[in-house]
Amino acid sequence: MEGHGLAKEELITLEGEIDEVMPDGRFGVTLDNKHRIIAYTAGKMRRFRIRSVVGDRVHVEMTPYDLTKGRIVFRERTPGQGPGGPRKRGGFRR
Repeated sequence: MEGHGLAKEELITLEGEIDEVMPDGRFGVTLDNKHRIIAYTAGKMRRFRIRSVVGDRVHVEMTPYDLTKGRIVFRERTPGQGPGGPRKRGGFRR
């Protein structure tokens, strides 16, 4: 049975703006086409501690099966914000 496996589902990538920060790492995102969805942060963004706030422009991946939920995969750089941002100094670190 060669070649009869399920194809990886096609993901839709859209752009939008975060308009609400919810508990447990979810965000309300208004897409450019004026639809509002609930999105969560992708694992790599969590791993590298990329923070998102209200007003950030983001790229969201969605599955065609559920157009009310998505995954934030990219946050566009905010003008005027330097690389890394302010860091805490001192303290104990393991």
